[in-house]
Amino acid sequence: MENHDQMRVLVLANQKGGVGKTTTAINLGTALAAIGETVLIIDLDPQGNASTGLGIDRKQRTISTFDVMMGERALDAAIRPTSVPRLYVAPSTLDLLGVELAIADQKERNFRLRNALRALAGRGALPNGDRITYVLVDCPPSLNLLTINALAASDAVLVPLQCEFFALEGLSQLLSTVEQVKKGLNPQLSIHGIVLTMFDSRNNLAAQVVADVRAFLGDKVYETVIPRNVRVSEAPSHGKPVLLYDLKCSGSQAYLKLASEVIQRERNLRAA
Repeated sequence: MENHDQMRVLVLANQKGGVGKTTTAINLGTALAAIGETVLIIDLDPQGNASTGLGIDRKQRTISTFDVMMGERALDAAIRPTSVPRLYVAPSTLDLLGVELAIADQKERNFRLRNALRALAGRGALPNGDRITYVLVDCPPSLNLLTINALAASDAVLVPLQCEFFALEGLSQLLSTVEQVKKGLNPQLSIHGIVLTMFDSRNNLAAQVVADVRAFLGDKVYETVIPRNVRVSEAPSHGKPVLLYDLKCSGSQAYLKLASEVIQRERNLRAA
């Protein structure tokens, strides 16, 4: 992705459902905004849970990522503010389910999102003058054309991984897809990090999973582990990130730590 100094694009991907991907997109985005970044969450999942979790009612989604992916509207037309200062969202609708079929035979089908992001970066700022510094793309739980578009448009991949017995199952397939996209579509793509989610300290197996994943992936795994926390689960039903719902809970504090770690990795990358 171009314009690295202005806008970094991170895709949250895992073809396994229920690993905390959307929860991480919402709350990492909120935490980054809380420490001074200006963040855009792009909801590329037809279920639209990131949009709902940020309080965007379905009736308000008159322009969505479907229109952007179809090439009918510019990305900035879909962007909406949220209740969090400096946090924006491009919402999705169920129409996204039809995108793959609609653009399957088109030459630039893998680069719809990349082209939309480049156009946004070229404008320099949103109409209110805000400059987006981070884009987080929330993908569907599958390696389909929407996910390929996200990978082709991104600087790096952030993989949420649930602390459970089958955590590593399927991860090799995702890493292989990332390598294929890197070779064929996006030579700059890298793994930003693996974030372990839904950690239950009372469960011996969870601690073993953390140890196994760290042994297998080394420093690719973030130090921060996201705990299983009832406040994190409750927050989306109120249309709020957990940091707005309950700042002091363990989940909120973990996402603030993760945001700091993401920023530190970015600084290290720039210094390298």
